[in-house]
Amino acid sequence: MRLQLYDIIPTLRRYIKVICTMDCDEDADTYHIRVLPDTCVELFLNYTSKPVAMIDNELHHQSIITSRMSRPMDVQMRKGAGCLAICFHPMAYQFFPVPMQALTNNTVALSDVWHEMGTALEDKLANLYTNEARAEMIQKYLLQLLASDKCDLHVAYCLNEAQRSGGSIAVSKLSTGVGLSQRQLSRRFQQHVGLSPKEYLRVFRFINSLQHLKKYPHISLTEVACQSGYYDQAHFIRDYKAYTGHSPGEVINAQHILF
Repeated sequence: MRLQLYDIIPTLRRYIKVICTMDCDEDADTYHIRVLPDTCVELFLNYTSKPVAMIDNELHHQSIITSRMSRPMDVQMRKGAGCLAICFHPMAYQFFPVPMQALTNNTVALSDVWHEMGTALEDKLANLYTNEARAEMIQKYLLQLLASDKCDLHVAYCLNEAQRSGGSIAVSKLSTGVGLSQRQLSRRFQQHVGLSPKEYLRVFRFINSLQHLKKYPHISLTEVACQSGYYDQAHFIRDYKAYTGHSPGEVINAQHILF
């Protein structure tokens, strides 16, 4: 599969993590890979006549939105497929007119969310001759959606604090910091992120541990757990079983797991 990354317009960088194109030029489908939770919403815009991908044994023919909040997804690109992929930071609600919990751990057709505009964008992308032009066009459209900025400053503050603490901050401290009850904060998180604050912090800590696995491949799993904010090995293993279907050691050695 041919992967190409593109520069993100400065205004969009706080909302978007990655923009890339993926073209499956081979004569066969790609291998199935397991993609782990990342608390992000991803948009896959199809610009070919081929199905865009097989996800969890379901074939998706047109553009899709996926949201791996707290469970992995098994993905296979089909031969001849080509799509423009956009991975959002956990502030994607700015671009989708639905509560984020409606997308959590789900794959939905873009046309079900953006309606006629989703189909129109597919047609426009298919009629462009270069992937660079496709990346430029979709960013211009996303900028239009930001014209009425509806950023929730309370949620943004909590997301920053979660990142700063590596996911180890208490929900009670977050709610106190923004002057909301834990129930009020949970409702806002469900609407704008797709998970409750407690669930989000748990997944964020798991993601943080994956970064330690990448960065320090030679340290022990006990050290990884400790440096990632886990209180004990049992919680560390439990989260890996929940979010990957495997033990930490199996994740390190698995060839089909992407993280």
